[in-house]
Amino acid sequence: GNAPPGVDPEAFSWFQAVDADHSGYISVKELKQALVNSNWSTFNDETCLLMINMFDKTRSGRIDVYGFSALLRFIQQWRNLFQQYDRDQSGSISFNELQQAFSQMGYNLSPQFSQLLMARYAQRSSNPSIQLDRFIQICMQLQSTTDAFREKDTALVGNVRLSYEDFLTMVVTRMM
Repeated sequence: GNAPPGVDPEAFSWFQAVDADHSGYISVKELKQALVNSNWSTFNDETCLLMINMFDKTRSGRIDVYGFSALLRFIQQWRNLFQQYDRDQSGSISFNELQQAFSQMGYNLSPQFSQLLMARYAQRSSNPSIQLDRFIQICMQLQSTTDAFREKDTALVGNVRLSYEDFLTMVVTRMM
């Protein structure tokens, strides 16, 4: 069949290949099997779930062809940004590249915070680095929590006072 109106034909044919059970929808499991990093590792479950939730207009835990098409555009934009920050073209982001990326995105974060992210999200090796899937996940979570923080930091001073429950509410509504 032909692609529905507003859906890129390439995205449509990929959707049909990824929709393994031919349900007309793509689940987290199906999406995970379709997306790979530059080292051919599949995208991690957390990133796939974040992205499905972002494009799942019906809150069913899956996306239709329109959501999939939008998701592919979203991933391509992140891939372009990732490649821009991957200065040595290694296919992954090193600690220094991550620091530069944050700075260029307008985040004023300490090297200690970037090191914490590397420890949490980088592949275990003598030269830890971040793959595309984790880069997307980190940036989405950073943007989401920054938005939540800014809602409380109305004077834009970089500090807020909030109760423990307010903090938990911010986390649960933005991250899970």
